[in-house]
Amino acid sequence: MPENSKETFKNRFKRYAEISNVGEISRRYFVMNAFDGALTMLGVVIGTYLANIKSPLSIISAGVAGSLAMGVSGISGAYMTEKAERLKQLKTLEKAMLKDLKNSVQYRSYRFAVVIAALIDGLSPALASVCVISPFFLVHLGFLAFDTAFLISMAITLIVLFSLGVYLAKISEENMVLYGLQMLMVGIITAVLAIVVSLALGGGFV
Repeated sequence: MPENSKETFKNRFKRYAEISNVGEISRRYFVMNAFDGALTMLGVVIGTYLANIKSPLSIISAGVAGSLAMGVSGISGAYMTEKAERLKQLKTLEKAMLKDLKNSVQYRSYRFAVVIAALIDGLSPALASVCVISPFFLVHLGFLAFDTAFLISMAITLIVLFSLGVYLAKISEENMVLYGLQMLMVGIITAVLAIVVSLALGGGFV
C-alpha cells in the first residue's frame, strides 16, 4: 500500500505539472532569481571587503538577512502574481466551458502550480546567496582565513553563474560553454562595477 500511495502521488504530480505547464515557469524563476541572488551577494561581499570590514559575522548577517528578505519577497510576490494569473486563466476557461471548475483537475493543477512557482521563486535566490557567503561560515569557525574565504566566495559565484548558463544552454540546446561564458561575463562586469562604486564611495579615487 505505501508504494501504491507513492506512485499515485508521483503520477498526480506529473499530471498537475503537465496541465499547468509549471515546468517552464519554474525554470525561468529558478534561473532569474538564482542569478539575482548570486550577484546581490557578490556585491555585498566585495563592498564589505573593500570597506576593510574583515568580520565574517558582518557578511554572514548581511547575507542571511538578504537571503531571508529575497526568500520571503520571492515566495509572497510569486504566490500573489501566479495566483492572479492562474485564476484569470481558470475563469476564462470556465466561461468557455460554461461550468464551474472549482472541483476539477484544472483547478487543482493551477493551485499546485502557484505553490511550486512561489517556492522556487523564493528559495532559488536564497540558496544561491547562501552558497556565495558559505566560506565565511568557515572563517567564523576558524577553518579559513578571511582573504582566502573572499577568493573562494568569488570562485563560487563564478561557478554558480557558469552553471546557470550551462543549464540555460541545455534547455535551449545551444552551446553550453558559450552560454556559461556569457553568464560569467555578467558576473565579472558586476564585480568590476561593485569595486568601482566601493572605491569611489570609500574615497579610493581621491
